[in-house]
Amino acid sequence: MQRFKSQASAQRFLTTYAAVYNTFNTQPHLISRPTLRHFRGEAHDVWTAATAAA
Repeated sequence: MQRFKSQASAQRFLTTYAAVYNTFNTQPHLISRPTLRHFRGEAHDVWTAATAAA
């Protein structure tokens, strides 16, 4: 919170950051390689759609 001007701006950033982090963060050691590739492909498609609309 040290570099944010207000608690509201920190919360806006963290809300967006959490959504992106949760989309892309997988624990590869817990799933097979083909499944991981599938998840990463879906995450990439979601990211592409989200950034194209903005």
